Amino acid sequence: MKQLNVLGTELKTCSANPLTGYFRDGCCNTNHEDTGIHSVCAIMTKEFLDFSQNRGNDLKTPVPVAQFPGLKPGDQWCLCASRWIEAYKAGHAPKVVLESTNEETLVMVSLDVLQQFDSKN
Repeated sequence: MKQLNVLGTELKTCSANPLTGYFRDGCCNTNHEDTGIHSVCAIMTKEFLDFSQNRGNDLKTPVPVAQFPGLKPGDQWCLCASRWIEAYKAGHAPKVVLESTNEETLVMVSLDVLQQFDSKN
């Protein structure tokens, strides 16, 4: 079943390189097993990557055993909605790709807030 984005249309691919998503399918698809709700397609920045690392989630360092290449500024990645909100509240939220951000994100954050960080702006 196709999932929808925050705009109410078909969810678009977030990134195939690096391959992202809870299911590692390139999309920010989610379900009840995804307790982290990896639903926000975000464009990584150095500021956000440093913020996340300082909060105990190092997204910069490769983890080959987990087939994780490590992220760099400019990479698109399906973030946990709660991490994006935490970064937003701290003033470090990265831009988001609305067409690739799962509608489930709207349970935690409003479309109005997400639109302020639209990657097209």
